[in-house]
Amino acid sequence: MPTPKPRAQSRPFCFSVKGQVKILRLALTVTSMTFFIIAQAPEPYIVITGFEVTVTFFSIFLYVVRLDRLVNCIFWPLLVFGLVASLFCIADGALIYRKLLFNPSGPYQKSAVHDKLVV
Repeated sequence: MPTPKPRAQSRPFCFSVKGQVKILRLALTVTSMTFFIIAQAPEPYIVITGFEVTVTFFSIFLYVVRLDRLVNCIFWPLLVFGLVASLFCIADGALIYRKLLFNPSGPYQKSAVHDKLVV
């Protein structure tokens, strides 16, 4: 029966340099997403930033829970990234389908008030 390897004493992930950099990155992307929402930036900016927040959060969560050391056969961040990307693709497809279903003629064109005909 193989004997378990002694664990090296290591700092918790949140107090390591790598952990601090990831937490700082998460804070920066959350802040930028907040500013994009407040400034009413185009939707792709908000969605891409939200996706980056999600991936960074799950990455930090995986390291804090130490799932990367529990299961050696699966590269967990890649798995989570794949699942989240799949969910976003499904949501994007549903939104595009809905937009095309309710507005088949194309994008909405705003017209000025003085362009309307008064009968």
